[in-house]
Amino acid sequence: MTENTAPLRVPLVLLAAFAVVAALKLATGLFAPIVFALVVGVVLAPITDRLARLGLPATVCALGGLLMAIILALLFVLFLQPHVMELVRRWPILWAEAQSVIADVQRILNGIEEVADNVAKALDGDEGGEKADAGGASAAVPNVATAISYAPALAGQALIFIGTLFFFLLSRGEVYALLASVAPRLSVRRLFTAERVVSRYFLTITAINGALGLAVTAALMVIGMPNPILWGVLAFVVNFVPYLGPALFATTLAIAGILVFDGVYGIVPAACYLVLNMTEGQFVTPALVGRSMSINPLLVFVTLTAWLWLWGPIGGIVALPILLWVLSLTGWRVGWGPEEMPPLAARSPHKTAAMAGDE
Repeated sequence: MTENTAPLRVPLVLLAAFAVVAALKLATGLFAPIVFALVVGVVLAPITDRLARLGLPATVCALGGLLMAIILALLFVLFLQPHVMELVRRWPILWAEAQSVIADVQRILNGIEEVADNVAKALDGDEGGEKADAGGASAAVPNVATAISYAPALAGQALIFIGTLFFFLLSRGEVYALLASVAPRLSVRRLFTAERVVSRYFLTITAINGALGLAVTAALMVIGMPNPILWGVLAFVVNFVPYLGPALFATTLAIAGILVFDGVYGIVPAACYLVLNMTEGQFVTPALVGRSMSINPLLVFVTLTAWLWLWGPIGGIVALPILLWVLSLTGWRVGWGPEEMPPLAARSPHKTAAMAGDE
């Protein structure tokens, strides 16, 4: 870049970044399943490599990883289906109870407002003022026709996800070699190292979240909360979205506890979850993941917020793996590096061929 064009570098970079963000936002239906499939493929990479070490063909290894992802997704959907149907069936009753609680809260707030108005009138003698009446709320429950209208789009995204995941698992080495040829600062070895970082981290976090889900299930079962297994599974899922996921889950659990139990006992379920979540965050995760993989909390929060704005729940799931991948590629110390990777002979055949040329 010449001296005359150097001042334009920053504006051009900002415009390019804006264009990329706009494209990701506008084409969510296309890019979200692709990126999600790539993240899942990176996480499943160790499993397909283990299958390759057994001498299985690359196609069989890729199919094995794909089937594992599909089976896990189907099991999750089958588990949630009866609970969702029960929630839909009981929604009018739950909404009536929620309205009763909301009315009680409104009466308390109105009383506080009246006291404040009386104090203000006593202080300045103002007899005026207007009060806004609280309007009624109505529950908006999606009907069957609305759900069916989303079916074609969801089916298309599912096909994009399946195709991307299969072909990525089938040709990871070639994909990394292509990226290395396009970006001179990257290498196939560094890309595989970043893959190992994301995979190890995600698998460790999955085990931790599973233990948290079991603990939440046991605690809610002891205090008599309905559907403790469902709450445990939800606790497992939302914990993949740091900060925002647990906060939303604690709020939902607090509302459910108030609807189920009377008095102060209604906040006990949320209190139990917060204690377990704080124990996991302060002691379990640092001990198993390691301090060397700690990331600046502000960076994590901003990244999560941006990806949630872009793609909603899928963005929240892929945000942290993508952040780890980028930090690893830029030289962030993660506790293991290329010197600690297994020798080429111990890797899968399709990975070995790609990395042999890099060396």
